[in-house]
Amino acid sequence: MIKKNDGYRVAVVGATGAVGEVMLDILAERKFPVSEVAALASSRSVGKEVSFGRKSLVVDDLETFDFKGWDIALFSAGGSISAKHAPRAAAAGCVVIDNTSHFRMDPNCPLIVPEVNGELIDNFEQGIIANPNCSTIQMLLAIAPIHRAAGVTRINVATYQSVSGAGKSAMEELGRQAADRFNFRDPEPKVLSHPIAFNVIPAIDVFEDNGYTREEMKMHRETRRILDTDAIAVNATAVRVPVFIGHGEAVHLETRDPIEVAAVADLLRNAPGVRMLDGSDLATPMTDAAGEDAVSICRLRRDLSHPQGLSFWVVADNVRKGAALNAVQIAERLIS
Repeated sequence: MIKKNDGYRVAVVGATGAVGEVMLDILAERKFPVSEVAALASSRSVGKEVSFGRKSLVVDDLETFDFKGWDIALFSAGGSISAKHAPRAAAAGCVVIDNTSHFRMDPNCPLIVPEVNGELIDNFEQGIIANPNCSTIQMLLAIAPIHRAAGVTRINVATYQSVSGAGKSAMEELGRQAADRFNFRDPEPKVLSHPIAFNVIPAIDVFEDNGYTREEMKMHRETRRILDTDAIAVNATAVRVPVFIGHGEAVHLETRDPIEVAAVADLLRNAPGVRMLDGSDLATPMTDAAGEDAVSICRLRRDLSHPQGLSFWVVADNVRKGAALNAVQIAERLIS
């Protein structure tokens, strides 16, 4: 925990990217007590302006930036950038909250979803805190209350992930390819592995030796680390879909102890960061995720294939709660 009465000096690394821009927006929206904010990016972005509330910030060069005297650094500029500069910032006395996958399995770096395991950083004063994968965050906001009540033993999840998860260039590619389709032109994939407009791609990130992709294995490994158990098996299939912002997930889980669907619904209605829809109300990425802080859950039901199984659908803004908001909430916990 870090305490200051005169405000905090906060640096946002990757300030010109999709997540970095939203980090700045959320810091301003939530009135995070800053005394100074630095917008940092690569040399090619130096001199550009980015918005921070009603103010404009001039982008500075990360390569030459001195973190000494800065309190918190929010990193979202890619794993190789974090690998190089996050330890440098931490060594200068800055608390780093890193949005990349580089430090997520490092035992010296807490992996935090504030509503799930935020207590692990209540005495944290210096070093690197890892922000989990966007898909893991939204899934665990729904699963953690159930796990505490009945013990989750197995999770089977299929993700429906928007192109914003691959960055601004992928969003632009979806727009171009949609126009190509309407004009009877064959779309040419440059950012994603296959055409995405009016299509789905059943793999995200590179394949590992076991046949799963890195994105799918992130969900497996990070879930076990955040919930602090090796007893949960996570079977994930990650799919890219032609949606600009907002991830959906079809989750099927099994519990150790019996629990009624109505009791699960009550748990989720009272869970922090969760919006539980009742009956036949549906949550979609466009209407219930994009621009929203909460994770929305619908279609909660008993899994007919297992007596202690549950099924539900969950959506969230992957850029917001899946990245920027979770990082800012970690920072808020650090100073609370």
